[in-house]
Amino acid sequence: MSTKVHRFAAVDLGASSGRVIVGEVAPERLALHEAHRFPNQATRVLGTLHWNVLSLYQGVLEGLKAAAAHTAGNGLTSIGIDTWAVDYGLLAADGTLLANPVHYRDTRTTGAAEKVAKALSPQALYAATGIQHLPFNTIFQLISAQGTPALTAAHRLLLIPDLISYWLTGEPGTELTNASTTQLIDPRTRDWATPVAQALGIDLTLFPPLRHPGDPAGTLRHEVLAETGLTTPVPVTAVGSHDTASAVVGVPATTPDFAYIATGTWSLAGLELEAPVLTEASRAANFTNELGVDGTVRYLRNIMGLWMLQECVRAWEAQGTTATRGTRATTATHTDLTALLQEAAQATPLRSVVDAGDPAFIAPHHMPDRIADACRRTGQPVPRTPAETTRCVLDSLALAHRRAIDDATRLSGRPVRTVHIVGGGVHNALLCQLTADACGLPVIAGPAEAAALGNVLVQARAAGAITGGLPELRSLLHSTQPLRQYEPTGDHSAWDRAAARLGDAQVTRATTGLGDEEEPCA
Repeated sequence: MSTKVHRFAAVDLGASSGRVIVGEVAPERLALHEAHRFPNQATRVLGTLHWNVLSLYQGVLEGLKAAAAHTAGNGLTSIGIDTWAVDYGLLAADGTLLANPVHYRDTRTTGAAEKVAKALSPQALYAATGIQHLPFNTIFQLISAQGTPALTAAHRLLLIPDLISYWLTGEPGTELTNASTTQLIDPRTRDWATPVAQALGIDLTLFPPLRHPGDPAGTLRHEVLAETGLTTPVPVTAVGSHDTASAVVGVPATTPDFAYIATGTWSLAGLELEAPVLTEASRAANFTNELGVDGTVRYLRNIMGLWMLQECVRAWEAQGTTATRGTRATTATHTDLTALLQEAAQATPLRSVVDAGDPAFIAPHHMPDRIADACRRTGQPVPRTPAETTRCVLDSLALAHRRAIDDATRLSGRPVRTVHIVGGGVHNALLCQLTADACGLPVIAGPAEAAALGNVLVQARAAGAITGGLPELRSLLHSTQPLRQYEPTGDHSAWDRAAARLGDAQVTRATTGLGDEEEPCA
């Protein structure tokens, strides 16, 4: 094991922004520096919502150039890439991108689940893949794309992190943790679910060979080196390229009896297991078995997350409404959020709660109105101010976190004594405290940059800068990263009464989420 300081670049792409972060690693050192951040804005063209992936790639190149400048000639040991899940780009035989990738929020998959069910029942599909039903899973995207010119002409299909890696190195591959979200991987064999693909007419030869976290993924092409100022050779290392896979590596747990909540635009709440849970009860409870680093399974439920609050703030900004008082005056800004959360903390607790898995909250725009409508439908008081709406959102998320952890424990048989919150939600102290109160368990919040840290740690281990399994990687996190603990307070039975108001909706309703994509705006 080397004792010198190694520098690694983590390319971390989220739904609304991307960034390149430099991680400095030694046996007792782990520090991050954000080299470059750039926007990620979807564009609707002829009725279809696309990712502007070429702009993202340019942002990555500019970030690597900034990373090269930050290292002051010391260079990078390697580069790793993590992004959101399920979306992909199609390449022609000469490697040309056939079209900008379609955004998972696009409506093209409407009706695809019904087509799949004619060939393979939901029960059989879950038993084979362990992935919860989400309308935008890659499997449904491919069914929707069957017969289209782009898919017909395609020679290769690359998931988003693999596409960026291919452009950097010229070497195609399919990283396993992200591939598991396609609903085309058997979590028991950790290989393609060939019978599923055959039943649905999906050509698995479109996917390059599978890679595992820690595998080499090529070296930077000469033109990339020239554009970024990096020196040769600079390898790219496969990491947990689904950002939640990297974020779970970044959980600073010291014992195995923990639950995690990767928070941000989405909340992903669950357990780390050694084997998948493929029971019918697990399917009915909307749990997914995504593959993790070192042979683990991320057994979790996807929850809407702080997307709801982000959209509320955007709505108040568009209306010219101050976030804290609900008056028509100064537009809400990020500086208002501290005051907004302070007022939300003083609002009546659990006055109104909504189902954070309700598909009514998937789409953008008009979020405060949709929250109000949900409260009316369930006979609860309608929030009257931005602070009351914010408290409703955070109470509802905490309740959803509790139910996800309780259900994961029941379905897997794995006890939980501590809840770890990582990702952007770490900055929201009210959400962290409410989650501790709802779960009746201590919550350890941090690190906020869990995905980037997990990305860097897998690279560092592959390079020999550090050694050990997940416990050793997490021990380094625990000793180097700032953490804050929240103890449960208040009347736990109040959460039972709030849950009763929603019945079983949060357990049985199809939920949404992709990854720990972004820091939330609050």
